[in-house]
Amino acid sequence: MYTIGIDIGGTNTEFGLVSRQGEILRRGQFATRQYTNPHTFAEALKGEIARLLEGMGEIGVAGAGIGAPNGNFYKGTVEFAPNLPWRGIIPLADIISEALGVPAWLTNDANAAALGEMVYGGAKGMKNFIVITIGTGLGSGIVVNGDMLYGHDGFAGELGHTIVFPEEGRRCTCGRHGCLEAYVSARGIIETYFSHNPGAADQQGISTVLIAERAARGEEAAIRTFDYTGRILGLKLSDAVAFSSPEAIFLFGGITKAGANLFNPVKKWMEHYMLEIYKNKVPLLPSALPENSAAILGASALAWRMS
Repeated sequence: MYTIGIDIGGTNTEFGLVSRQGEILRRGQFATRQYTNPHTFAEALKGEIARLLEGMGEIGVAGAGIGAPNGNFYKGTVEFAPNLPWRGIIPLADIISEALGVPAWLTNDANAAALGEMVYGGAKGMKNFIVITIGTGLGSGIVVNGDMLYGHDGFAGELGHTIVFPEEGRRCTCGRHGCLEAYVSARGIIETYFSHNPGAADQQGISTVLIAERAARGEEAAIRTFDYTGRILGLKLSDAVAFSSPEAIFLFGGITKAGANLFNPVKKWMEHYMLEIYKNKVPLLPSALPENSAAILGASALAWRMS
């Protein structure tokens, strides 16, 4: 028996056939934006998955798990996702279920990452933990007593849109000012680097990977960038510990390749701001999922939990 893990991104949709042990037998992808109608998207996905299964004979598929921006687990809907080509509230789980002929369940991409960590990764056996995904934005998946934290409407756990600097803070993609995501995301880290290194001649070609490389070589502006980023994220993680008391916090995303240059300042400032009763109780860990497979594994983990 297998599940299908589907990760829907603003640029590409990735999918794979996944065993209960977390082995991706086959995988594929196609461009999301070429389909401006969710029904034609689902039909295209159906065709791609049919090609994926060619030559495999009669195999059992328990269902499909879907990770998507602004995904609502309770309703199976994607709601007002700014980076997807479909506007409004889209009943995507039902649309994909009808197209594929199997049950389908949907959640947001950060929650899917947390489920993947719990089923296949470093959070195996844990019932209370947080996964922070750092990329174009900042997402978070929070697990409490073995269950995802969804809240009453399906949208709980948006740590990226908690406020660090009200009013005078940086403008966030959500339209407000001072959100954590505006500082701790690829875009935010690059903006911080430029503020510490205004004379940088290569501003068009800068990336978080390059900043991490410069920090490793001892460049002062890059080191200060990670300390500033660590201070802001550490502050917000100390708040998250206060309301959920996790066994561990996992960081996921390409920026985690910065290693100690990222983890050391985040941990230092998290402990600095931490309430005394929580100090030195919560390890800060890199995700144990392979980056190129994490999204598919996370979506498939949702299907295994629900099927």
